[in-house]
Amino acid sequence: MKLLAINSHVALGHVGNAAAVFVLQRLGVEVWPIHTVAFSNHPGYGAFRGRAAEPAAVGELVEGIAARGALAHCDGVLSGYLGTAGVGEEVLAAVMRVKAANPAARYCCDPVIGDAGRIYVSPDVAAFMRERALPAADVATPNRFELEWLSGRSCASLADVVAAIEALHAAGPPVVLVTSLDTAGTPPDAVDLVVSDPAGRFRLRTPKLQVAVNGAGDAIAALFFAHLLRSGVAAEALARAASSVFGILRRTAQADAREMLLVEAQDEIVAPSECFKPEPI
Repeated sequence: MKLLAINSHVALGHVGNAAAVFVLQRLGVEVWPIHTVAFSNHPGYGAFRGRAAEPAAVGELVEGIAARGALAHCDGVLSGYLGTAGVGEEVLAAVMRVKAANPAARYCCDPVIGDAGRIYVSPDVAAFMRERALPAADVATPNRFELEWLSGRSCASLADVVAAIEALHAAGPPVVLVTSLDTAGTPPDAVDLVVSDPAGRFRLRTPKLQVAVNGAGDAIAALFFAHLLRSGVAAEALARAASSVFGILRRTAQADAREMLLVEAQDEIVAPSECFKPEPI
């Protein structure tokens, strides 16, 4: 399998492509990474160095890959943090080029907008995600906050989540994975994930870990997309991806680490120490 991954990158830590590329490679996936920003570290530290890529630079890298005749062998495009709406347009242009070269290819949009009630991208990027990226996506992987923002619906209950997911399906993507769910029906010591596709809807519940790190969303989006392309079964892809990320986060929590211990816990990517099963809803 070969994937084009267009996302942010940090030199220190595991966020954006610095998370997605490693977990995909550990699964045996060939990854062609293009970075939308190159930062020293995640801005959550309070300060960072580096800069965002110009849209033309992203397009040039795609053009260079295309010139090698590689797009016909690309199985999918995975996008995350964009930086600017102009970069987003380059992502969609890349998706069109890949699908023209390989009609079986799929596009997974991780609509990075915000979390925990806060938008941390510019208004034009948030609007781009809803108006341009979502309709073009085959797969979308929002967290709860992003699901609410994209659908315009509150997600206080599981029924609310299902209604919001249906709104996203109507907008474009036939497969939707929602992460970081904490609804009225979620126990205080647990976290829910829900996946929905034409085969049905499934919820997976894991224990809540006392850990606060960045990049888990990037890792689970990448793992879910790869497993989905391999198996074609969304519920199975959810089980594999969520179990792997839980194992990584548990190791990180045990070490009280500031960054995900992806390298130390890499065996969790291919053989999770604990496997969680989704249930139909």
